[in-house]
Amino acid sequence: MVDSLGTWRRSHYSGDLGSVPAGQEVTVFGMIASIRDQGKITFVILLDSQGLVQITIGNDDADEALQKKIGDLKEFSYIGVRGIPKKFPKAPGGIEIVPSQIKLLARPKTTPPFGLFSKQVPNLETRMDMRSIDLRRPVIQEIFRIRHDLLNNIRAYLSGKGYLEVTSPKIISSATEGGAALFPILYFDKEGFLAQSPQVYKEQLVGAFEKVYEIGPIFRAEESRTMRHLAETTSVDLEESFVTFEDVMSTLESLLVSAIKAVQKKRTLPKNSFSTEERFTKITYSDALKVLDKDGVHLEWGEDIAFTSLKTLEARIKSPYFITHWPTSTKAFYIKPLEDKPEMSESFDLICGSLELASGGTRIDSREFLEKRLGEKGLNPRAFEYHLKSFDYAMPPHAGFGLGLDRLMMTLTGQENIREVVLFPRDQGRLAP
Repeated sequence: MVDSLGTWRRSHYSGDLGSVPAGQEVTVFGMIASIRDQGKITFVILLDSQGLVQITIGNDDADEALQKKIGDLKEFSYIGVRGIPKKFPKAPGGIEIVPSQIKLLARPKTTPPFGLFSKQVPNLETRMDMRSIDLRRPVIQEIFRIRHDLLNNIRAYLSGKGYLEVTSPKIISSATEGGAALFPILYFDKEGFLAQSPQVYKEQLVGAFEKVYEIGPIFRAEESRTMRHLAETTSVDLEESFVTFEDVMSTLESLLVSAIKAVQKKRTLPKNSFSTEERFTKITYSDALKVLDKDGVHLEWGEDIAFTSLKTLEARIKSPYFITHWPTSTKAFYIKPLEDKPEMSESFDLICGSLELASGGTRIDSREFLEKRLGEKGLNPRAFEYHLKSFDYAMPPHAGFGLGLDRLMMTLTGQENIREVVLFPRDQGRLAP
Protein backbone atom coordinates (compact mmCIF):
# COMPACT_ATOMS: atom_id res chain seq x y z
CA MET A 1 0.00 0.00 0.00
CA VAL A 2 1.36 3.42 -0.93
CA ASP A 3 1.33 6.60 1.11
CA SER A 4 -0.10 9.97 0.17
CA LEU A 5 2.19 12.94 -0.32
CA GLY A 6 0.23 14.84 2.33
CA THR A 7 2.09 17.85 3.68
CA TRP A 8 5.53 16.57 2.74
CA ARG A 9 7.50 18.86 0.46
CA ARG A 10 11.09 18.68 -0.74
CA SER A 11 13.60 20.67 1.28
CA HIS A 12 16.70 19.71 -0.72
CA TYR A 13 17.89 17.98 -3.88
CA SER A 14 20.75 15.50 -3.78
CA GLY A 15 23.14 18.14 -5.08
CA ASP A 16 22.32 20.49 -2.16
CA LEU A 17 23.12 18.09 0.67
CA GLY A 18 26.79 18.96 0.98
CA SER A 19 25.92 22.44 2.27
CA VAL A 20 23.34 21.37 4.87
CA PRO A 21 24.37 22.37 8.46
CA ALA A 22 25.26 19.43 10.70
CA GLY A 23 22.26 17.91 12.42
CA GLN A 24 19.63 19.59 10.22
CA GLU A 25 16.81 17.34 9.03
CA VAL A 26 16.08 17.25 5.30
CA THR A 27 13.30 15.91 3.09
CA VAL A 28 14.29 14.41 -0.25
CA PHE A 29 12.30 12.71 -2.99
CA GLY A 30 13.26 10.46 -5.84
CA MET A 31 13.22 7.05 -7.47
CA ILE A 32 14.95 4.00 -6.04
CA ALA A 33 17.86 3.16 -8.33
CA SER A 34 19.09 0.21 -6.31
CA ILE A 35 18.59 -1.63 -2.99
CA ARG A 36 21.19 -3.70 -1.17
CA ASP A 37 20.10 -5.60 1.94
CA GLN A 38 23.24 -6.73 3.77
CA GLY A 39 21.55 -8.20 6.80
CA LYS A 40 22.12 -5.65 9.52
CA ILE A 41 22.10 -2.73 7.14
CA THR A 42 20.21 -1.76 3.98
CA PHE A 43 21.54 0.68 1.39
CA VAL A 44 19.03 2.45 -0.86
CA ILE A 45 20.37 4.59 -3.71
CA LEU A 46 17.91 7.35 -4.52
CA LEU A 47 17.91 9.13 -7.88
CA ASP A 48 16.51 12.64 -8.24
CA SER A 49 16.86 15.28 -10.96
CA GLN A 50 20.29 16.35 -9.69
CA GLY A 51 21.92 13.01 -9.03
CA LEU A 52 22.18 10.23 -6.47
CA VAL A 53 22.03 10.05 -2.69
CA GLN A 54 22.54 7.05 -0.43
CA ILE A 55 19.93 6.21 2.21
CA THR A 56 21.52 4.05 4.94
CA ILE A 57 19.19 2.12 7.23
CA GLY A 58 20.43 0.17 10.24
CA ASN A 59 17.88 -2.65 10.30
CA ASP A 60 18.27 -3.31 14.04
CA ASP A 61 17.96 0.41 14.86
CA ALA A 62 14.89 1.09 12.70
CA ASP A 63 11.52 1.12 14.42
CA GLU A 64 8.82 -1.35 13.42
CA ALA A 65 7.08 1.04 10.99
CA LEU A 66 10.36 1.84 9.22
CA GLN A 67 11.32 -1.84 9.03
CA LYS A 68 7.96 -2.67 7.44
CA LYS A 69 8.43 0.17 4.97
CA ILE A 70 11.86 -1.14 3.98
CA GLY A 71 10.33 -4.53 3.19
CA ASP A 72 7.92 -2.89 0.72
CA LEU A 73 10.61 -1.07 -1.26
CA LYS A 74 11.54 -2.13 -4.79
CA GLU A 75 13.71 -0.67 -7.50
CA PHE A 76 11.84 1.95 -9.56
CA SER A 77 9.67 2.87 -6.56
CA TYR A 78 9.22 6.57 -5.81
CA ILE A 79 9.78 7.53 -2.20
CA GLY A 80 10.16 10.46 0.14
CA VAL A 81 12.79 10.37 2.89
CA ARG A 82 13.22 12.45 6.02
CA GLY A 83 16.45 12.23 7.94
CA ILE A 84 19.82 13.69 8.84
CA PRO A 85 22.50 13.87 6.13
CA LYS A 86 26.01 12.83 7.17
CA LYS A 87 29.35 12.81 5.41
CA PHE A 88 30.31 9.38 4.12
CA PRO A 89 33.13 9.34 1.51
CA LYS A 90 32.11 6.01 -0.03
CA ALA A 91 28.55 7.18 -0.77
CA PRO A 92 27.55 8.96 -4.01
CA GLY A 93 28.37 12.62 -3.54
CA GLY A 94 30.07 11.81 -0.24
CA ILE A 95 26.78 12.06 1.69
CA GLU A 96 24.39 9.54 3.20
CA ILE A 97 21.04 10.08 4.90
CA VAL A 98 20.00 8.09 7.95
CA PRO A 99 16.19 8.18 7.70
CA SER A 100 13.71 8.78 10.47
CA GLN A 101 10.70 8.40 8.12
CA ILE A 102 10.10 7.04 4.65
CA LYS A 103 7.01 7.48 2.47
CA LEU A 104 6.38 4.98 -0.32
CA LEU A 105 4.64 7.14 -2.93
CA ALA A 106 4.54 4.82 -5.96
CA ARG A 107 5.49 1.16 -6.42
CA PRO A 108 5.95 -0.60 -9.77
CA LYS A 109 3.66 -3.48 -10.64
CA THR A 110 6.30 -4.99 -12.89
CA THR A 111 10.06 -4.68 -13.12
CA PRO A 112 11.57 -3.30 -16.37
CA PRO A 113 13.86 -5.66 -18.34
CA PHE A 114 16.90 -3.55 -17.41
CA GLY A 115 18.17 -1.75 -14.36
CA LEU A 116 19.07 1.91 -14.20
CA PHE A 117 22.78 1.11 -14.27
CA SER A 118 22.71 -2.04 -16.43
CA LYS A 119 25.49 -2.37 -18.97
CA GLN A 120 23.56 -5.06 -20.82
CA VAL A 121 20.30 -3.57 -22.09
CA PRO A 122 17.73 -4.66 -24.70
CA ASN A 123 18.09 -3.57 -28.32
CA LEU A 124 17.20 -0.03 -29.35
CA GLU A 125 13.73 -0.93 -30.66
CA THR A 126 12.77 -2.50 -27.33
CA ARG A 127 14.07 0.50 -25.43
CA MET A 128 12.17 2.86 -27.73
CA ASP A 129 8.98 0.90 -27.09
CA MET A 130 9.37 1.72 -23.40
CA ARG A 131 11.19 5.03 -23.86
CA SER A 132 9.82 6.71 -20.73
CA ILE A 133 11.52 3.99 -18.65
CA ASP A 134 14.70 4.08 -20.72
CA LEU A 135 14.92 7.82 -20.04
CA ARG A 136 15.20 7.15 -16.31
CA ARG A 137 18.69 5.71 -16.78
CA PRO A 138 21.35 8.26 -15.73
CA VAL A 139 23.50 7.53 -18.80
CA ILE A 140 20.57 8.46 -21.05
CA GLN A 141 19.56 11.43 -18.91
CA GLU A 142 23.04 12.91 -19.34
CA ILE A 143 22.48 13.14 -23.11
CA PHE A 144 19.47 15.37 -22.55
CA ARG A 145 21.18 17.47 -19.89
CA ILE A 146 23.89 18.16 -22.50
CA ARG A 147 21.15 19.02 -25.00
CA HIS A 148 19.52 21.37 -22.48
CA ASP A 149 22.80 23.16 -21.77
CA LEU A 150 23.61 23.37 -25.48
CA LEU A 151 20.25 24.98 -26.27
CA ASN A 152 20.63 27.43 -23.39
CA ASN A 153 24.04 28.50 -24.67
CA ILE A 154 22.89 28.77 -28.29
CA ARG A 155 20.06 31.04 -27.20
CA ALA A 156 22.34 33.08 -24.97
CA TYR A 157 24.86 33.60 -27.76
CA LEU A 158 22.34 34.60 -30.42
CA SER A 159 20.27 36.81 -28.14
CA GLY A 160 23.48 38.47 -26.97
CA LYS A 161 24.32 39.25 -30.60
CA GLY A 162 20.99 40.97 -31.17
CA TYR A 163 19.05 38.17 -32.89
CA LEU A 164 15.33 38.01 -32.13
CA GLU A 165 13.89 34.57 -31.37
CA VAL A 166 10.81 33.89 -33.50
CA THR A 167 8.30 31.08 -34.01
CA SER A 168 7.03 30.37 -37.52
CA PRO A 169 3.99 28.29 -38.57
CA LYS A 170 4.37 24.53 -38.69
CA ILE A 171 1.25 24.08 -40.84
CA ILE A 172 1.88 25.56 -44.27
CA SER A 173 0.13 25.79 -47.64
CA SER A 174 3.04 24.91 -49.96
CA ALA A 175 6.43 23.26 -50.03
CA THR A 176 9.48 25.12 -48.77
CA GLU A 177 12.29 22.95 -50.08
CA GLY A 178 10.42 21.33 -52.95
CA GLY A 179 7.45 19.07 -53.54
CA ALA A 180 9.07 15.84 -52.33
CA ALA A 181 9.23 14.60 -48.76
CA LEU A 182 6.13 16.47 -47.57
CA PHE A 183 3.63 15.35 -44.93
CA PRO A 184 0.17 16.34 -46.24
CA ILE A 185 -2.58 17.05 -43.71
CA LEU A 186 -6.26 17.96 -43.88
CA TYR A 187 -6.53 21.56 -42.73
CA PHE A 188 -10.28 22.02 -42.30
CA ASP A 189 -11.49 21.88 -45.94
CA LYS A 190 -8.05 22.52 -47.48
CA GLU A 191 -4.86 20.58 -48.03
CA GLY A 192 -1.94 21.67 -45.90
CA PHE A 193 1.51 20.38 -45.11
CA LEU A 194 3.80 20.07 -42.11
CA ALA A 195 6.65 22.55 -42.50
CA GLN A 196 9.91 21.24 -43.94
CA SER A 197 11.68 24.36 -42.65
CA PRO A 198 10.89 27.92 -41.56
CA GLN A 199 12.78 29.26 -44.58
CA VAL A 200 10.20 31.47 -46.32
CA TYR A 201 8.97 32.91 -43.03
CA LYS A 202 12.38 33.78 -41.65
CA GLU A 203 13.21 35.49 -44.96
CA GLN A 204 10.06 37.59 -44.65
CA LEU A 205 10.90 38.37 -41.02
CA VAL A 206 14.34 39.81 -41.77
CA GLY A 207 12.56 42.55 -43.71
CA ALA A 208 11.01 43.58 -40.41
CA PHE A 209 13.53 42.59 -37.71
CA GLU A 210 16.85 42.24 -39.64
CA LYS A 211 18.25 39.46 -37.42
CA VAL A 212 16.12 36.47 -36.39
CA TYR A 213 16.55 32.87 -35.25
CA GLU A 214 14.24 29.98 -34.51
CA ILE A 215 14.70 26.68 -32.69
CA GLY A 216 11.88 24.32 -33.55
CA PRO A 217 10.69 21.14 -35.25
CA ILE A 218 10.82 20.44 -38.97
CA PHE A 219 9.16 17.53 -40.76
CA ARG A 220 10.48 15.53 -43.72
CA ALA A 221 8.76 12.46 -45.14
CA GLU A 222 12.02 11.02 -46.42
CA GLU A 223 12.26 7.37 -47.39
CA SER A 224 15.59 7.13 -45.58
CA ARG A 225 16.03 4.24 -43.17
CA THR A 226 19.39 5.21 -41.73
CA MET A 227 20.84 5.93 -38.33
CA ARG A 228 21.06 9.67 -39.15
CA HIS A 229 17.55 10.45 -40.51
CA LEU A 230 14.27 11.14 -38.73
CA ALA A 231 10.85 12.31 -39.92
CA GLU A 232 10.72 14.97 -37.18
CA THR A 233 13.86 16.78 -36.11
CA THR A 234 14.84 20.00 -34.38
CA SER A 235 16.47 22.74 -36.42
CA VAL A 236 18.32 25.89 -35.37
CA ASP A 237 17.56 28.42 -38.10
CA LEU A 238 19.10 31.87 -38.50
CA GLU A 239 18.50 34.66 -41.00
CA GLU A 240 20.12 38.09 -41.21
CA SER A 241 19.86 41.18 -43.40
CA PHE A 242 22.75 43.00 -45.12
CA VAL A 243 25.13 40.02 -45.05
CA THR A 244 26.25 37.22 -47.37
CA PHE A 245 26.87 33.49 -46.95
CA GLU A 246 30.43 34.19 -45.82
CA ASP A 247 29.17 36.30 -42.92
CA VAL A 248 26.64 33.76 -41.65
CA MET A 249 29.19 30.97 -42.13
CA SER A 250 31.44 32.88 -39.72
CA THR A 251 28.50 33.42 -37.36
CA LEU A 252 27.74 29.69 -37.35
CA GLU A 253 31.34 28.84 -36.50
CA SER A 254 31.50 31.38 -33.67
CA LEU A 255 28.13 30.23 -32.35
CA LEU A 256 29.17 26.58 -32.19
CA VAL A 257 32.58 27.26 -30.67
CA SER A 258 31.06 29.51 -28.00
CA ALA A 259 28.12 27.24 -27.13
CA ILE A 260 30.10 24.00 -27.07
CA LYS A 261 32.92 25.47 -24.97
CA ALA A 262 30.31 26.61 -22.47
CA VAL A 263 28.85 23.08 -22.35
CA GLN A 264 32.33 21.59 -21.87
CA LYS A 265 32.79 23.66 -18.72
CA LYS A 266 29.80 21.91 -17.17
CA ARG A 267 29.57 18.50 -18.84
CA THR A 268 32.01 15.77 -19.82
CA LEU A 269 31.95 15.14 -23.56
CA PRO A 270 33.69 12.29 -25.41
CA LYS A 271 37.28 13.06 -26.40
CA ASN A 272 36.53 12.55 -30.10
CA SER A 273 33.57 14.91 -29.97
CA PHE A 274 33.19 18.18 -31.89
CA SER A 275 36.54 20.01 -31.92
CA THR A 276 36.58 23.70 -30.99
CA GLU A 277 40.33 24.09 -30.78
CA GLU A 278 41.04 25.34 -34.31
CA ARG A 279 39.31 27.33 -37.00
CA PHE A 280 37.02 25.25 -39.18
CA THR A 281 38.53 24.19 -42.50
CA LYS A 282 36.95 25.54 -45.69
CA ILE A 283 37.04 23.74 -49.04
CA THR A 284 35.10 24.45 -52.21
CA TYR A 285 32.85 21.83 -53.74
CA SER A 286 35.14 21.64 -56.78
CA ASP A 287 38.22 21.06 -54.62
CA ALA A 288 36.36 18.44 -52.57
CA LEU A 289 35.74 16.52 -55.79
CA LYS A 290 39.46 16.68 -56.57
CA VAL A 291 40.29 15.25 -53.12
CA LEU A 292 37.80 12.44 -53.67
CA ASP A 293 39.18 11.73 -57.13
CA LYS A 294 42.66 11.22 -55.67
CA ASP A 295 41.15 8.59 -53.38
CA GLY A 296 39.50 6.78 -56.26
CA VAL A 297 36.01 8.22 -55.76
CA HIS A 298 34.99 9.92 -58.99
CA LEU A 299 31.97 12.23 -59.02
CA GLU A 300 30.79 14.24 -61.98
CA TRP A 301 30.66 17.98 -61.34
CA GLY A 302 27.08 18.71 -60.25
CA GLU A 303 26.54 15.46 -58.36
CA ASP A 304 25.72 15.57 -54.68
CA ILE A 305 28.43 14.39 -52.27
CA ALA A 306 26.66 11.51 -50.59
CA PHE A 307 27.30 10.02 -47.15
CA THR A 308 29.65 7.34 -48.48
CA SER A 309 31.79 9.99 -50.19
CA LEU A 310 31.80 12.11 -47.04
CA LYS A 311 33.21 9.07 -45.24
CA THR A 312 36.14 9.20 -47.67
CA LEU A 313 36.62 12.95 -47.10
CA GLU A 314 36.53 12.37 -43.34
CA ALA A 315 39.96 10.73 -43.49
CA ARG A 316 41.43 13.62 -45.46
CA ILE A 317 39.95 16.82 -44.05
CA LYS A 318 40.17 17.87 -40.44
CA SER A 319 36.70 17.93 -38.96
CA PRO A 320 34.60 20.05 -38.71
CA TYR A 321 34.79 21.71 -42.10
CA PHE A 322 32.74 23.74 -44.59
CA ILE A 323 32.15 22.76 -48.20
CA THR A 324 31.38 25.97 -50.08
CA HIS A 325 30.20 27.08 -53.54
CA TRP A 326 27.94 24.15 -54.32
CA PRO A 327 26.45 23.74 -57.80
CA THR A 328 23.33 25.88 -58.09
CA SER A 329 21.45 22.85 -59.42
CA THR A 330 21.90 21.01 -56.10
CA LYS A 331 20.58 23.82 -53.93
CA ALA A 332 17.09 25.09 -53.09
CA PHE A 333 15.39 27.70 -55.26
CA TYR A 334 16.13 30.56 -52.83
CA ILE A 335 19.95 30.15 -52.86
CA LYS A 336 21.72 32.88 -54.84
CA PRO A 337 24.00 31.88 -57.74
CA LEU A 338 27.36 33.59 -58.20
CA GLU A 339 27.05 36.59 -60.49
CA ASP A 340 30.06 35.69 -62.64
CA LYS A 341 29.57 31.88 -62.47
CA PRO A 342 25.82 31.22 -62.18
CA GLU A 343 26.34 27.45 -62.26
CA MET A 344 27.86 27.84 -58.76
CA SER A 345 26.09 29.25 -55.71
CA GLU A 346 26.86 31.35 -52.65
CA SER A 347 26.32 28.39 -50.35
CA PHE A 348 27.93 26.12 -47.76
CA ASP A 349 27.40 22.90 -45.85
CA LEU A 350 29.00 22.23 -42.47
CA ILE A 351 30.34 18.69 -42.12
CA CYS A 352 31.59 16.93 -39.00
CA GLY A 353 33.08 13.53 -39.63
CA SER A 354 30.72 12.21 -42.29
CA LEU A 355 27.61 14.01 -41.00
CA GLU A 356 26.16 17.08 -42.65
CA LEU A 357 25.21 19.31 -39.72
CA ALA A 358 24.17 22.57 -41.36
CA SER A 359 23.46 24.19 -44.69
CA GLY A 360 23.28 27.86 -45.57
CA GLY A 361 23.78 30.54 -48.14
CA THR A 362 23.02 33.95 -49.55
CA ARG A 363 19.35 34.28 -50.51
CA ILE A 364 17.86 35.62 -53.72
CA ASP A 365 16.25 39.00 -52.98
CA SER A 366 14.54 39.65 -56.32
CA ARG A 367 10.99 38.46 -57.07
CA GLU A 368 11.68 38.02 -60.77
CA PHE A 369 14.75 35.90 -60.09
CA LEU A 370 12.88 33.82 -57.50
CA GLU A 371 10.09 33.10 -59.95
CA LYS A 372 12.67 32.00 -62.51
CA ARG A 373 14.35 29.68 -60.00
CA LEU A 374 10.99 28.22 -58.90
CA GLY A 375 10.27 27.36 -62.50
CA GLU A 376 13.68 25.75 -62.91
CA LYS A 377 12.97 23.60 -59.86
CA GLY A 378 9.59 22.52 -61.22
CA LEU A 379 7.66 24.47 -58.58
CA ASN A 380 4.58 26.57 -59.27
CA PRO A 381 5.18 30.26 -58.42
CA ARG A 382 1.45 30.66 -57.68
CA ALA A 383 1.85 28.36 -54.68
CA PHE A 384 4.40 30.83 -53.29
CA GLU A 385 2.46 34.01 -54.01
CA TYR A 386 2.19 34.85 -50.30
CA HIS A 387 5.99 34.77 -50.16
CA LEU A 388 6.71 36.45 -53.48
CA LYS A 389 4.41 39.34 -52.59
CA SER A 390 6.85 40.37 -49.84
CA PHE A 391 9.48 41.01 -52.51
CA ASP A 392 7.18 43.48 -54.29
CA TYR A 393 7.75 45.82 -51.36
CA ALA A 394 11.54 45.34 -51.48
CA MET A 395 13.61 42.82 -49.57
CA PRO A 396 17.06 43.61 -48.15
CA PRO A 397 20.05 41.48 -49.11
CA HIS A 398 20.13 38.59 -46.65
CA ALA A 399 21.61 35.21 -45.83
CA GLY A 400 21.08 32.44 -43.33
CA PHE A 401 21.50 28.80 -42.34
CA GLY A 402 19.74 25.83 -40.84
CA LEU A 403 21.58 23.68 -38.28
CA GLY A 404 20.40 20.17 -37.38
CA LEU A 405 20.40 20.08 -33.59
CA ASP A 406 19.94 16.33 -33.37
CA ARG A 407 22.90 15.54 -35.62
CA LEU A 408 24.99 18.03 -33.67
CA MET A 409 24.02 16.16 -30.51
CA MET A 410 25.15 12.89 -32.12
CA THR A 411 28.63 14.35 -32.62
CA LEU A 412 28.79 15.87 -29.12
CA THR A 413 27.72 12.71 -27.29
CA GLY A 414 29.35 10.11 -29.52
CA GLN A 415 26.08 8.42 -30.45
CA GLU A 416 25.86 6.49 -33.72
CA ASN A 417 22.07 6.47 -33.92
CA ILE A 418 20.17 9.76 -34.05
CA ARG A 419 17.26 8.23 -32.13
CA GLU A 420 19.41 8.09 -28.99
CA VAL A 421 19.50 11.90 -28.81
CA VAL A 422 15.76 12.54 -29.32
CA LEU A 423 13.33 12.03 -26.45
CA PHE A 424 10.59 10.36 -28.50
CA PRO A 425 11.92 9.88 -32.06
CA ARG A 426 9.73 9.65 -35.16
CA ASP A 427 10.78 7.68 -38.23
CA GLN A 428 9.09 5.59 -40.91
CA GLY A 429 8.29 2.80 -38.50
CA ARG A 430 7.53 4.68 -35.32
CA LEU A 431 4.59 6.91 -34.43
CA ALA A 432 4.45 5.92 -30.74
CA PRO A 433 5.25 6.34 -27.96
